[in-house]
Amino acid sequence: MKLFTLSEANEQLLIIRPILLKIKARYDRITSFKQLAQAAAAGAQFGGGGMESGSVYVNLLYELGSLTAEIDALGVQLKDYSRGLIDFPCLKDGRVVLLCWQFGEDDEIRWWHEPEAGFAGRQPL
Repeated sequence: MKLFTLSEANEQLLIIRPILLKIKARYDRITSFKQLAQAAAAGAQFGGGGMESGSVYVNLLYELGSLTAEIDALGVQLKDYSRGLIDFPCLKDGRVVLLCWQFGEDDEIRWWHEPEAGFAGRQPL
């Protein structure tokens, strides 16, 4: 697990933000296919299947997976696709905590939380 300082995490935001925008766009499009995908899955149980724009849907899933892997390779934890919620593991007082950021917040990270506390347990830096 990569550990970030606050400064390093803030620098990574410059790289990650454009990737998160792409992730959100793909996730929103994938979500728009939800009913079609469910109907295709139900039809597949009876020997049918397939869906209109199925190749577009599959490509979006592939792109979402690739973009998610990019974030993961940087050592950043993606928590929510639509909110752009990410965590950066960090050492605080000798233990690992998570620096927390999401779309709509400042250009710098201002929050942290214990790993088990999640978003609801966020505290200001």
